[in-house]
Amino acid sequence: MVLTTLLLLGLLVGLAGSSPPPATVVCAHGTFDCTVSNAYGSFPDRTVCRAANATFPRTEKELVAAVAAAAAAKRKVKVATKHYHSFPKLACPGGSDGTIISTERLNRVVSIDVAKGLMTVESGMVLRDLIKKAAAKGFALPHSTYWSGLTIGGLLATGAHGSSLWGKGGAVHEYVVGMRIVTPAPASQGFAVVRELSADDPDLDAAKVSLGVLGVVSQVTLALQPMFKRSVTFVTCNDSDLAEQAAKWGKLHEFADMAWLPEQRKVIYRKDDRVAITSAGDGLNDYLPFRPNPTAALITARVTEELLEKNINAVARCKAANATVSLFERAAYGFTNNGSVFTGYPVVGFQHRMQASGSCVDSPGNTSCSWDPRTRGILLGNNGYSITLSRASAFIADMQQLRDRKPLAFCGIDAKLGILLRYVKASSAYLGKEEDSIDFDITYYRSFTKGEPNPHSDVLDELQQMALRKYGAMPHWGKNRNFAFEGAIDKYPKASKFFEVKGRYDSDGIFSSEWSDQVLGINGSPVIVEKRCAIEGLCVCSDDSHCAPEEGYYCQPGKVYTEARVCSFESAI
Repeated sequence: MVLTTLLLLGLLVGLAGSSPPPATVVCAHGTFDCTVSNAYGSFPDRTVCRAANATFPRTEKELVAAVAAAAAAKRKVKVATKHYHSFPKLACPGGSDGTIISTERLNRVVSIDVAKGLMTVESGMVLRDLIKKAAAKGFALPHSTYWSGLTIGGLLATGAHGSSLWGKGGAVHEYVVGMRIVTPAPASQGFAVVRELSADDPDLDAAKVSLGVLGVVSQVTLALQPMFKRSVTFVTCNDSDLAEQAAKWGKLHEFADMAWLPEQRKVIYRKDDRVAITSAGDGLNDYLPFRPNPTAALITARVTEELLEKNINAVARCKAANATVSLFERAAYGFTNNGSVFTGYPVVGFQHRMQASGSCVDSPGNTSCSWDPRTRGILLGNNGYSITLSRASAFIADMQQLRDRKPLAFCGIDAKLGILLRYVKASSAYLGKEEDSIDFDITYYRSFTKGEPNPHSDVLDELQQMALRKYGAMPHWGKNRNFAFEGAIDKYPKASKFFEVKGRYDSDGIFSSEWSDQVLGINGSPVIVEKRCAIEGLCVCSDDSHCAPEEGYYCQPGKVYTEARVCSFESAI
């Protein structure tokens, strides 16, 4: 009866919804009095990002003029992209007197050198458009993120990646062989210059993963490969030997990954390799969570999810997770053999149709991406951290031990299709991975109400603290909550080289902000200590007030990693 009521409510409320994602930059008066939001409508600290004005250059000349104007006025600048999918405040200039430079209109192909296999694009080009343009000329970007709604400049800034240990690995920045970046300059040079970086320029190793603190990337040149096909098969197995398999799987298959369902004790192995271009098949990756969703259904799903997440016992939550996983398995996670129907594994298709997806970017009326903040549907968080391949098996064993202690607490993770394990190869980028690693990616429920406790979030916090502190994990620059970034820069041996380039490119810190200075260890800490700060991931609790003692949540040691401090409900299972 309750579910029927929720469905009817969702249908009635949802009819008014629509649409492609909302604008990242919204200005109250022309291009003045602006706000910047990410795609989820909420930063980890839930603050509103404001700026005095925004500019939307269409050419590199206009981009140079925008940087020069800000540098001459010594005004803080941050870069915003068309679809802002980072969780942290990378695009926040700080205060309300900064400038936003949007790359939304810098979205064209500059050139394609067929003989050399090189493609130069403007930094605001969205990944899905880039791979389509390359395919039209018979080329493929060998690796990419799984979500195609990112811009090339944005995904490079955070070191975004796919999954591979083969060749140069799955990080997109490993295929960057050239870049044009606009940085501040002295008055004698007009307050802004264009720096052209080639493959043999050591500064490229700073610019290709920069967090946007060096300047504005104007153009990117990528090394492509001749078009190829991939063959994908998903195999579900028991997780008893996951720790052992994780160390091997990435070496067996070029695009391998794993989705671990801890409570269900299952692992979904992705057996994914390139095959001959003549192989039969025209498969398509249209991943289910990245498809347009009816607004009514999203609202209904959120109301149901809120009821399940607040259930201390969690049995119903686990049953719902099992049903979700079964649905995804039957639907092959959105893969089809011919673009419309799944007939069985393997799914074979061209690289540009298999490597990434994101059809909800073109959502028609009354549908949207599931995380669209205008629908008040799904609000999620995302923890991502990389652990060196040599230590990953031990970390997984510890995770399994925690699962065995609190199995029902992992059902929320299962409901989001588990923990995604992707392989990341060591990088030459100064803020890239120092060693071959496994990236652990966890998506989870987040309350719309600041400081509202969740009876099962202690597991997420213990896992993350264990990863960061016991196993020296590196947090993903575009994910995570504030506390994960404290001391993060010390884990990058080449950080001093990055700061040397930053000092030359932006000596006045025009492209820095209070947040980026905290994250990079330049000034202050990203940790915010206040009531209920640990519930929001703004701090690690050291006092009960950082949790919610009036609701029964206290700061307690972790169950397996006892050095962790988590907000735990006194009677939680």
